[in-house]
Amino acid sequence: WRGSIYKLVWLDLTAFLTLYYVLNSVYRFALNPDQKTTFASIVAYCNSYRDLIPLSFVLGFYVSIVMTRWWNQYTSIPWPDSIAVFISSNVHGQDERGRVMRRTIMRYVCLCLTMVLSNVSPRVKKRFPGLSNLVEAGLLNENERTIIEAMNKSFPRPSKHWLPIVWASSIITRARKEVSINYDYKTINSRAL
Repeated sequence: WRGSIYKLVWLDLTAFLTLYYVLNSVYRFALNPDQKTTFASIVAYCNSYRDLIPLSFVLGFYVSIVMTRWWNQYTSIPWPDSIAVFISSNVHGQDERGRVMRRTIMRYVCLCLTMVLSNVSPRVKKRFPGLSNLVEAGLLNENERTIIEAMNKSFPRPSKHWLPIVWASSIITRARKEVSINYDYKTINSRAL
């Protein structure tokens, strides 16, 4: 039931069937023969204009617009996979420090994505209702939680989903100063071209 088409259309179907049976009952039991003839001529008049509207074309156009909009929304979801590949190929270091940098950057990216999705998705909000749930999941440390809570006390209105990206950017800046990143982004792009 939770994912079925019946759950989506039951209210519309109920309204349509109710209206249909009300009109059917009025036609059969409340109208006299002259009123039935007038009703039948109104139905024939409306039916004559049905062919003037290309319903299949309009329906196809509508479905095309809906599917294009859905696909654009789906492709605009920021999946962390491409960032993970970029980080693993550009933040060098086989030692423990390089590995921790890469993992921390990706943890911050996943934390940011989870915080954004909890603002827009009820299912994600149910899974992560508060910062303590993010700590339990391993996306947030206790000291980072303290920082976000302090920011929320000082500035309660806007969401703080951008804060992990700021932290990730500072790690990338530190890695560039320590020569863990050999090339700038512009250098990498010019070599690819």
